[in-house]
Amino acid sequence: MIIIKSREELRLMREAGVIVAEILQVLKERVVAGVTTLELDRLAEQECRKHKVRPAFKGYGGFPFTICASPNEKVVHGFADSEPLKAGDILSIDFGVIHKGFYGDSALTIAVGDVGEEKLRLLRVTEKSLELAIEATVVGGRLSDISHAVQAYVEAEGFSVVREFVGHGIGRQLHESPQIPNFGPPRQGPVLKAGMTLAIEPMINAGVPGVRILSDGWTAVTLDGKPSAHFEHTVAVTENGPEILTRL
Repeated sequence: MIIIKSREELRLMREAGVIVAEILQVLKERVVAGVTTLELDRLAEQECRKHKVRPAFKGYGGFPFTICASPNEKVVHGFADSEPLKAGDILSIDFGVIHKGFYGDSALTIAVGDVGEEKLRLLRVTEKSLELAIEATVVGGRLSDISHAVQAYVEAEGFSVVREFVGHGIGRQLHESPQIPNFGPPRQGPVLKAGMTLAIEPMINAGVPGVRILSDGWTAVTLDGKPSAHFEHTVAVTENGPEILTRL
């Protein structure tokens, strides 16, 4: 069952989303060559305390960190570590909070210094695919319109869509119904209704779509070792069009 949020619940989710966006902005500004993802993780935890929110991911299913830190060929669920980032790296940060009983969830991929045109194009295409998916998040549309918007654009640009991980409903739980693949034909699945709240998150690979999980049981990496990018927003379906809750 897809949970429809009340006006008050949406208000609280807006508050959660703004906090997520503010903390991600702080983290983004600290992503430079020489910083470690463990330092970024500690900063995120400090920011959570400052905003009086709980990290959404730490302890979730046993995940041990506040952020998912996934550089280069790591797709998602990467562990923070003490290896300094280098110029030419890209870093995906997935981050969420719990605020007054509601979740906010967002992700972005950041270039570290000069990463070259191909990695920049991967970032641009992935972020644009999220924008197109959000544009498809309208009352009366179908869930797979979101999925199709991502796949059609990304594959036309020569990149591939990860199949193993998908977006999801969000609210009082981090993962609610429905699952939102980033691939599939249009005009399938549930009809979108005002009050639905969705975490839409394309994960796009420069090479083949396949991934494998490392021995930590969490970190997903591309099968061919080529880079991957990840962008995500929490979005509310409204009568006036999609509302991005995790944007400043």
